Amino acid sequence: MLAVLLSPLIWAFAGALFLALCWHRVPPIVRLIVVCAECALILLLCPIGANMLVRQIESRVPASEACATSTAGAIVVLSGGLDREPVDEADVGALDADSVRRAVAGIAVWQRNPDATLVFAGGGPYAVHESALLQELAKRLGVPAAKIAAEGRSQTTWENAEQVRALTPPLPDRIVLVSSAIHLPRALVAFRAAGFEPCPYVSDRRYLPPGGIGYFIPQSSALVKSEAAIHELVGEANYRWRARRAPH
Repeated sequence: MLAVLLSPLIWAFAGALFLALCWHRVPPIVRLIVVCAECALILLLCPIGANMLVRQIESRVPASEACATSTAGAIVVLSGGLDREPVDEADVGALDADSVRRAVAGIAVWQRNPDATLVFAGGGPYAVHESALLQELAKRLGVPAAKIAAEGRSQTTWENAEQVRALTPPLPDRIVLVSSAIHLPRALVAFRAAGFEPCPYVSDRRYLPPGGIGYFIPQSSALVKSEAAIHELVGEANYRWRARRAPH
């Protein structure tokens, strides 16, 4: 339900319906405000608007070179989700592309820091946890089982941080935190609130620079990107509020 309420398409439709039904019933200033809002929403349905919003988020994540050679004792990889329900813990094909990119990035960091523990975080909606699938993928890519840890109870990024903090033996405060650039600002708030000192490592970026006339035409891919960016902005604001209220 929340995802629907955060969709620019839904608000653009609602605004158009309002204008159609109430154009002559509301003051000119109200009409002007709604028309301006409609223009902004339509912009978010185009690649130019969606990428502007994504860039605003991703630009706040620094370059990851320093984290690649970090001396942190743990590398924490946040799951990105699944494409379908897994058959069992060996069914790594159920991982979505975002999860795979994050896992590969985390493994690359671990290969430069083989003394660190590689930690996968993520529960998910099914009996087989996302972190269990990521563990299996890491093993297939050459990471020893003794160097892998996981938590499979969390359902949100905030819970990722809480459950990783609760692992036994406890992880050091200094960690490398691996996720997509659009997700890391929110994740950093959660992990700092949990007492970690995370160094952010970007697995992928979604911003695409202008390219051709299609950049200015509404597209379904732009809608998906805008919805993801709005979700992250609202989530980050909520996490910052929770972090201020959390006991220190």
